[in-house]
Amino acid sequence: MKTKILLSSMAFIACIGMSTVSFAQDGRLAENHQRHDQVNDRLANQHARIHDKLEDGRMSRNDSYRLHREDHGIRMEERGMASRDNGHINNYDQHRLNRQENHVSRQIKRH
Repeated sequence: MKTKILLSSMAFIACIGMSTVSFAQDGRLAENHQRHDQVNDRLANQHARIHDKLEDGRMSRNDSYRLHREDHGIRMEERGMASRDNGHINNYDQHRLNRQENHVSRQIKRH
């Protein structure tokens, strides 16, 4: 009887361990997903462009603050979209995010 309890306990613990490992792997894959990378790379590029224009004096602090806030809003929206879709961004969400990033990019270019 003790052996059955011990074996069933060990099997239960092993199942929990495997599910935890697979969940962690899925989370890591979602963070490095191609669509996440594209969105995050564009946001990082726009952040650098804003910073460069601010340093060169071609953009005011208020304008840079406003554009950084818009980028931050896009990043938060991307995270929300990913959390609703098992850590991934679908095609429609990526299209929406790209349109928003294009809008901010044009605003940066105007300065």
